[in-house]
Amino acid sequence: MSLATVSELRSALGVGSLYPDATLQQVCDAADDVLLPMLWANNYYNIAHSNEATTGTLYFQEEVTEIFYVGQTVVITGNGSKHNGNKTITAVGTYSITYAITGNNNTAAPYHPVQPLGQVAADTYVDWTLDAAVQEAALMIAVDIWQARQVPASGGVAVDGYSPSPYRMGNSLMARVRGLIAHALDPNSMVG
Repeated sequence: MSLATVSELRSALGVGSLYPDATLQQVCDAADDVLLPMLWANNYYNIAHSNEATTGTLYFQEEVTEIFYVGQTVVITGNGSKHNGNKTITAVGTYSITYAITGNNNTAAPYHPVQPLGQVAADTYVDWTLDAAVQEAALMIAVDIWQARQVPASGGVAVDGYSPSPYRMGNSLMARVRGLIAHALDPNSMVG
């Protein structure tokens, strides 16, 4: 899923065919990487994992009995090759889920932390590529990233609109688009 497309970015920048699609795609991908974690999604983060020869278990800080269910298929990332991928949950504990694992490196491993946190994605019910405000925010971020690449010392404008920011990619980057994406912000992304 790409929120800002190469053709939209090419048009917004007015660069025609001066730069290859791959270069512009990198900027679009970076904009997605900045924006998507801020948007409401059906994702949960595990703090640890363990496994036996044929089953893997992920552990969470929050209760998961009302989040996950036996038979549900989830997409696991950030947990190592034997845990990652589409998995069907076979057991749900208060703070854990269990699923089948396959492969030839399934030596039993005890509970151990995952850093940075692993991610478990359940079914998604929202397609942010269809939300015009989110798409515009992604395009604005992509343009800012492009401009920072071309003239890194250009600075930007702080959220108050008057104070110059010494770096375009600073904390004011998200502040400039927060109004556009306010309806879509994940409350968990607003902590801190």
